[in-house]
Amino acid sequence: MKIRSITFFYNPLIQDGDFIRKLGEIAHSIKTSCQLNGFEVQSLRLSTQPFPKIMGVSKYNQTIDWVIDLEKVASANGFTYLSIGPALINHPESYHFIPEILQQTKNVFTSGMIADQDHGINFFALEACSKIILQAAGFEPNGFGNLRFSALANVKPLGPFFPGSYFDESKPTGFSIAIEAADEVLSVFRIATSFSEARENLLNILQEKAHQIESILSENLQNFHLEFFGFDFSVAPFPEDSCSLGNALETLGVSSLGDHGSLAAAAFLAETLDRGNWKKIGFNGLMLPLLEDSILAKRSISGTLKIKDLLLYSAVCGTGLDTIPISGDVQASAVQSLLLDIAALSSRLRKPLTARLMPIPGKKSGDLTDFDFEFFKNGRILDIETSPLSNLLAYSNENLTINPRK
Repeated sequence: MKIRSITFFYNPLIQDGDFIRKLGEIAHSIKTSCQLNGFEVQSLRLSTQPFPKIMGVSKYNQTIDWVIDLEKVASANGFTYLSIGPALINHPESYHFIPEILQQTKNVFTSGMIADQDHGINFFALEACSKIILQAAGFEPNGFGNLRFSALANVKPLGPFFPGSYFDESKPTGFSIAIEAADEVLSVFRIATSFSEARENLLNILQEKAHQIESILSENLQNFHLEFFGFDFSVAPFPEDSCSLGNALETLGVSSLGDHGSLAAAAFLAETLDRGNWKKIGFNGLMLPLLEDSILAKRSISGTLKIKDLLLYSAVCGTGLDTIPISGDVQASAVQSLLLDIAALSSRLRKPLTARLMPIPGKKSGDLTDFDFEFFKNGRILDIETSPLSNLLAYSNENLTINPRK
């Protein structure tokens, strides 16, 4: 198990660059303490409230310059990545800033809200996010621009995983922790002789790890006036078979992820995580990022795992669709139809979901990716199986309200 990130939250409206310097010193102190006690920390990250709340979005150049400057300050103080939060439904002009932000920065993550509790599903936001995804595909080789953007449906603040992370400025300054622990899941499931044994052993391990980290943090929190918001034990994978959630799920008895039985395996793991007795923040669900998981990537190549499968698993467990390679010539209308399903599923189930889709320039559905990136495993370009929507589902000037089932 590793700590994927320690994400710190900060309010630029009341805290300046000197505060980031102090926060960076605290972050490195906490990181050092964790590593001295056997927990590898992969990254330190900084997250603000949604950028429309920070800058007057009518001042285009000032907003872009502010983001560029903040990225430099964050990097100079040891934060590998910066999230400036999502464009907001009640600030429709804010979506237009995202392509330029992605193009002008290297380590800035952002997102776009497509559904929230106040507005329901918003069709302007769906259309705007689908266009952003197509634009961002051309900013970096292999479509890497979309690595730093996702569409969000009912995602709440203070989660540590990017790109969906953002601050609630009404909260005190603090941090949360994202966990990479697919290896622990696989180790437990491999030797379990019953569901109860698998569940009990996994919870014991994860709860003990959480307790150890909290003990480390308690020493630091006595010295610093920070709040620990919690852990996101979405047990993220790494693109090796030994740290694959796909591998762990297949170990329960599915011959190939995507076959029937996969949904039951995913539901079992997600429900087990629900029982965890640790301070929770963010998703705390099953994370199935296709390109970040070696077995998921292999199953996309063999053809057993498709977008509809991953969307189905999101209904019982997941964080949505993550690092999904799609055709470079995909139409915005196809992307919008998929985002609409994500938003509807999120709203009906009252659960946060994200969509990080990656059109790959020059590639078509069925082709293989050819990334040379240590955090990705190559997979197959997946098809969005849809024809253009029409009538009300294509575009509506009113928000679509879908209440959760009672």
